[in-house]
Amino acid sequence: MNPPAPDDFWVFGYGSLMWNPGFPYVEERPGQVFGYHRSLCILSTHYRGTPDNPGLVLGLDSGGSCCGRAFRVAPRHVNATLAYLDEREQVTKVYCPHYLETKLNDGRVVNAYTFVVRHQHEQYAGRLTVEEQARLVARGVGDRGTALEYLANTVEQIDALGVSDTPLHQVLTMARSLATS
Repeated sequence: MNPPAPDDFWVFGYGSLMWNPGFPYVEERPGQVFGYHRSLCILSTHYRGTPDNPGLVLGLDSGGSCCGRAFRVAPRHVNATLAYLDEREQVTKVYCPHYLETKLNDGRVVNAYTFVVRHQHEQYAGRLTVEEQARLVARGVGDRGTALEYLANTVEQIDALGVSDTPLHQVLTMARSLATS
């Protein structure tokens, strides 16, 4: 999909960007992308883990759909926002930036900038069991905090969007139990 005009630049967040975008925006809306789903499929070796003790974070993986938050950025902030997102999300190049058609909760459809996981990247964990995910989330600690905190904040945002009882809720419950034992 082609980049949108600078006066209609949107960013789609499905993980930490939902609760910590880190860039100025002029509008925020719940939105949904199709053809990709939110998945705990990336071994975090920097922000929420280390190379010796990786945590687990989210990526957009192929198939399904994903509800998240879309942020419209003012034209004067587009270049700085792109630079910021590249620095933040592309530390190890585990993501491939994309513009995805995003349906907003008010019915508009926009092309939003987001990050899709690279299957060929060494940090791509693929499909893990709930138990494997919970174990990695429970133990992951990196430069930006714990993987457990990351997942708890994300689940809180998912709940606020009205999406409940997802596999992430199960992982969070199990990870909390593992972290306290």
